[in-house]
Amino acid sequence: MLNELKSSITLLEYYLSWLIKLSSGSIASYILIMFFMLLVVLELNSPREKLSINQVQSSYLSNIKLFVFNSLIISLLSIPSLLLLASHYADKGLLNTISNPIEKIVISFLAMDLMLYCLHKACHHFDCLWMLHKVHHNDSYLNVTTAFRLHFLEILLIISMKALLVLVLGIEQTWLLANEAIIAFFTMLHHSNIVLLAEELFGWIIITPYLHRAHHSILRNEHDLNYGAVLSLWDRLFRTLAELKPMGIGVEGYVSQDFIDLISCGLTIKDKAPSIQTANLDHMIAEAAYYKAEKRNFNPGNELQDWLDAKREIIG
Repeated sequence: MLNELKSSITLLEYYLSWLIKLSSGSIASYILIMFFMLLVVLELNSPREKLSINQVQSSYLSNIKLFVFNSLIISLLSIPSLLLLASHYADKGLLNTISNPIEKIVISFLAMDLMLYCLHKACHHFDCLWMLHKVHHNDSYLNVTTAFRLHFLEILLIISMKALLVLVLGIEQTWLLANEAIIAFFTMLHHSNIVLLAEELFGWIIITPYLHRAHHSILRNEHDLNYGAVLSLWDRLFRTLAELKPMGIGVEGYVSQDFIDLISCGLTIKDKAPSIQTANLDHMIAEAAYYKAEKRNFNPGNELQDWLDAKREIIG
């Protein structure tokens, strides 16, 4: 028993010494990899929407191929380049006028999250950006790997916008790395095919899998909503938040999931998803109103308000 205890202590000491030697970037990477693996296990064993093995394999393979390609070309250089930029301009940006480090951390995170919200919204409203972004939406089987389904030109755009923000604000390396880790964490979470515990409660603060699932709807009126990366604050503030079950996932029409076809798909401008059909409108509003009534335990007296709120969220 004593020997087993000594062995356990020795193993713990070895692990701690190894952990101390790791850089903060390595620790963040290991945590994100473990979180990704956890989400994969959860969505394969307890999925929100049941998918066949073939559907899961098809989506996983397409998304992982894109991720590997993007990593070889761009992604592996994105964080180091942003950190290098941060090391040179941390003392030159607007945040340099603020002495309180807590305020710097909060402002840098909120600014990054707001920038991603605005960029995401722009990708849905400008054809030249939707051309790239539709590759991300062209996954009929939403899952954690969909988070990595991005066209390499869209990644370049995101990196450029982040670099501009680093220059303007002068975000320090540590906080930049923390922001990147937080965004990656929540991006994987809200794309995952799982039911989050206390999802309605968390939805007041963050973009949950339920909220983001509506964003991947095949209908434009549904996917032009819920743009947030981490916080649901911006969608609430700019009235783009909606709680609804999508009519379908993906984009209109068949697009091959072949790697080359996905790359070429992002280089051709096509019409965005169709607007909602009138025949489906009342059904969708009723479903959204029911969800709102359910949240307040079906207390009477607010039925009309539920309907009006649901109609505003869906039609805009």
